[in-house]
Amino acid sequence: MTTPIRRQYLQVKQKYPDAIVFFRLGDFYETFEDDAKTIARELQIVLTSRSMGKDQRFPMAGIPHHALDGYLAKLINAGHKVAICEQLSDPKASKGLVDRDVVRVVTPGTVVETNLLEIKSNNYLAAMVVDGDRAGLAYVDITTSEFATTQLSLDRALPELERLSPSEVIVPKSFENHLAGEPTRLDDRWFDLGTARQTLLDYFEVASLAGYGCDQLPLAVRAAGAIIAYLKETQKGALGQLPTLSTYSTESFMVIDAQTRRNLELFRSSNTGTVSGSLLSVIDLTKTPMGGRLLKIWLGQPLLAINALLQRQEAVAWFTANAVRRAEIINLLARLSDLERLINRVRAGIAIPRELVALRHSLELMPQLKSAIGEESAPLTGLASELKPCHEVVELISNAIVEEAAGPVGDGGVIKPGFSPELDQIRSASRNAKQFLAELERKERERTDIKSLKVGYNRVFGYYIEVTSAHLEKIPADYIRKQTLVGAERFFTPELKEYESLILNAQERIGELEIALFKQVCRQVSGSGERILGTARALAQIDVLAALAEVAVRNSYVKPQLTFEDAIRIVGGRHPVVEQALVETGFVPNDTLLSNSDSQVVILTGPNMAGKSTYLRQVALIVLMAQIGSFVPADSATIGLVDRIFTRVGLMDDLTTGRSTFMIEMTETAAILNNATPQSLIILDEIGRGTSTYDGLSIAHSVVEYLHNNPRLGAKTIFATHYHELVELAKTLPRVKNFNVAVTEEGGKVVFLRKVIPGGADRSYGIHVAQLAGMPRSVTHRAVEILKGLEEGKPAAKKEKRKPVPDQLSLFAEKPPVLAELEMLDIDALTPLEAITRLYELKKKA
Repeated sequence: MTTPIRRQYLQVKQKYPDAIVFFRLGDFYETFEDDAKTIARELQIVLTSRSMGKDQRFPMAGIPHHALDGYLAKLINAGHKVAICEQLSDPKASKGLVDRDVVRVVTPGTVVETNLLEIKSNNYLAAMVVDGDRAGLAYVDITTSEFATTQLSLDRALPELERLSPSEVIVPKSFENHLAGEPTRLDDRWFDLGTARQTLLDYFEVASLAGYGCDQLPLAVRAAGAIIAYLKETQKGALGQLPTLSTYSTESFMVIDAQTRRNLELFRSSNTGTVSGSLLSVIDLTKTPMGGRLLKIWLGQPLLAINALLQRQEAVAWFTANAVRRAEIINLLARLSDLERLINRVRAGIAIPRELVALRHSLELMPQLKSAIGEESAPLTGLASELKPCHEVVELISNAIVEEAAGPVGDGGVIKPGFSPELDQIRSASRNAKQFLAELERKERERTDIKSLKVGYNRVFGYYIEVTSAHLEKIPADYIRKQTLVGAERFFTPELKEYESLILNAQERIGELEIALFKQVCRQVSGSGERILGTARALAQIDVLAALAEVAVRNSYVKPQLTFEDAIRIVGGRHPVVEQALVETGFVPNDTLLSNSDSQVVILTGPNMAGKSTYLRQVALIVLMAQIGSFVPADSATIGLVDRIFTRVGLMDDLTTGRSTFMIEMTETAAILNNATPQSLIILDEIGRGTSTYDGLSIAHSVVEYLHNNPRLGAKTIFATHYHELVELAKTLPRVKNFNVAVTEEGGKVVFLRKVIPGGADRSYGIHVAQLAGMPRSVTHRAVEILKGLEEGKPAAKKEKRKPVPDQLSLFAEKPPVLAELEMLDIDALTPLEAITRLYELKKKA
């Protein structure tokens, strides 16, 4: 026979078969059967068992309810979903089984626990639906109330999803997987247009979606409706936290694909995989979590609207020009808490007392911030007007919540004296009763003349008077025996019983009343949620603008001139990250001129380690920084707005798909040639080096011609290469210009000058680079001999009696094939092992 609680558990588990069910039993969350085995393994806790019917025992493992957050973190990070099943009725008041139900399902995209969230990163849940070459994409962050949707081409949807970097993506079961990682697959009906539209209409309580801008975008509606349906299933308490839906278009932003983000190291260093060494690490001087999240959004979505960029520039310029005010504002911002997430925790009913206090302290700073900005600061006037002090919220929290409330709500130490007359009265009665008991021991000792008499308490027997056996003859007649111990007896009196009842009932009532009052305060604060969120968003913008100004002042950045022209002119440009590492030696700045009508394609030559890759990246980074409204590391800059930055940098095999270095290189180059426009900026580093010299040179040559001649392209391009033959293209293609990174020789050693100058490089200095890399001297000395011989037209190997060269090796009739191969050999691109192998091959052929 199965017990009632077992049947209740099975009903819950049936609804959430894919989640670990945390079933609340008193002070513990218990798990059963396979769930118990899973958490015992993942959390390293003891697996026990419990009887739940005649001859029925089931595996069980549990955790204390107050330790939920820490254990949740481990399970979510391990890829599990957790359904939190709470007790919904008071166990003391329930005559039968306590009501229980799942209040939320914790998934990677719906986490609200503070210790599971990155402070300066959004935690997005995204939904995607595809129809042919079109897609609908929606995303939400329930911790900050962001909810947005868009409809776009599939080739734009994937970069947009990569930009969002959601913790969880929901898709229809029929979805063909275009995504990295495994999405959460839901029944297709969730994405049905009629169902999704009705879900949104019901949620917002409106008759039309026209006011949200997505009424005529069916794929956007399907994605947004599916998100709301998913939240209804998993996050019942979060639904009230999404006040509106915004519809946006990626056409307003520069497209930055995942490859370009990695190559430019916008958010993470390619060497360490951490923020340190990235562009973000240099420009993120924000002081608030809201500002940190917004800066990442700006950095991932450079603007194409010049007016919006000019507004940002003006605000940054105001901050740079007002050093004293900037310092004051930054100091005030540093004292703020995460208003966005705090107010949403309050609205979800999961805030703790100290979070309400932190919310109050932050709101109290609004008048000081508005005063620091001042009324005459035109670029910030609009933002300053959004800073709402919410005096009634500050006053409510100040009057209701104890400043340093340490214990949980219900322990009696959260609500301030004076806030609730009823609570104060019960507390007073309880205090008086406890004071009576404290005096009772003294009075009873005097009355009975028993010096060892004591008044005590335990949870099982309540309050008692304890007398040792030696003094039992002295006990008064009104003592009533309660418990017999070895060597002592415990008693109570009618008066003691009365005060015990008063104290215990008071404590229970205090707990109930405090919980009710705290929930009431949270509901009242939630009523100002929209104003507080508006304040938080204005603060985020002020924080980002002040941070960009601080970066500009510290690093001597300048305000770039933004235009709709087709040219990029940079004087004295610097790499914002590399220059931070070269404080002692100094960074060598360089100029750049790219123009669709003149210097459209720059062929950049020079040896390895001379600084070609740094130069390529710094041009792209300066353009990108200009288009988020930042000042830039240069003496001056005029930036014609760029619709997309394409990069093809570095060598990498993709072992998961079996694609070679060369295949990846060609795939990425093809994507650039197929998608670039005349407004794009293209950065190419060593195209063609992943294959043989002849093939590589041919492809590189052809790519440059295509970029130059195709009327659909005409994109501004910097092409770094070791193929010196490409410099000849400048003679036949009018918009191709040659530049090289200057080097010189001193005492037989190469010196890198780091300066980009007109003209092509005449040598690659590969042997010098090999020396710097630690190549054995015998190898480099022999390489010098071979190089000298080749330059003089002599064969690389010692003269020996040679066999006739087979006809099929002859590539050019007028030149021996071995010599032809040597001439085309790209020494700089070879590893030491490859170099030796090639020498052996050539010797064998010779």
